[in-house]
Amino acid sequence: MSAPVVIHRPSPTGGRRVTIRGQIVGLARNDHDVVEFLRRAGLPGAEALLDRPDWVDWRGGRAHEYVAA
Repeated sequence: MSAPVVIHRPSPTGGRRVTIRGQIVGLARNDHDVVEFLRRAGLPGAEALLDRPDWVDWRGGRAHEYVAA
């Protein structure tokens, strides 16, 4: 089973697209944005989920970095 939350590679203009269960929920420019998207999706304790690979799949870059290299 794959993680329900995917934080995609940083875009060239900054930020990362976030999807929850395949639905795009927004463009995050920092961890606070991701936590807010998860909270709006009804996921309690969202801050604790960011470093859990069973919940969040960070793709195409280091976790917690939002600027393209």
